[in-house]
Amino acid sequence: MNRKIDERIIFVLDDNTEFRESTVWLLEALDYQVEAFDIPELAIERLLRLDDSVEALLLLDVRMPLMSGLDVHDMLNKKGVTIPIVYMTAHGDVPIAVTAMSKGALSFLEKPLNETALVRALDAGFSESIQLRRSIKATQKEFIKTRKSLGKLTKREAQVVQGILADMSNIEIADEFNISVKTVELYRSKVMSKLEAKNAAHLVRMVMTCEPA
Repeated sequence: MNRKIDERIIFVLDDNTEFRESTVWLLEALDYQVEAFDIPELAIERLLRLDDSVEALLLLDVRMPLMSGLDVHDMLNKKGVTIPIVYMTAHGDVPIAVTAMSKGALSFLEKPLNETALVRALDAGFSESIQLRRSIKATQKEFIKTRKSLGKLTKREAQVVQGILADMSNIEIADEFNISVKTVELYRSKVMSKLEAKNAAHLVRMVMTCEPA
């Protein structure tokens, strides 16, 4: 994607004014655009209006009086908002961390935030694969369908898909797996048909959407 950091938006949802303001200051010092909220409903409303083409990430507090971070996450999932989420908490609560990860959280940071850990989480959240998956915004139905189709590929078909993902030519795929170019062409056609992919680029996007974070 190669976008500048200042073209990326980080949303911060935390009810603690002092912590929220210090976090905004830190993120702006790292040259990110930042929008902060203390009311969950306002943050959700804003994220619903967010253009899918914009690179974005949500720093989400776990414990809030009006609505917990987990509840906010559930609401975003229900409304189809696909955005990388990094949870923040002052409590080393392992069960909450496990629940957060099961909902699709990218990572889990303890307060006060460690700058090195924060930067690592942001780098992961703004990685090309994570942001591409968000921009695709595949529906759950499409996700399940693609996963099932991938599971039905034969070993040879899976190898051809591997080659396509690596941007290899048919000749390179043939050399890599010691098969003929015509065999590659045959399996490539079968793969495109099974996955209902329009072209190689479409196939890549579909597979990346199904990869674990």
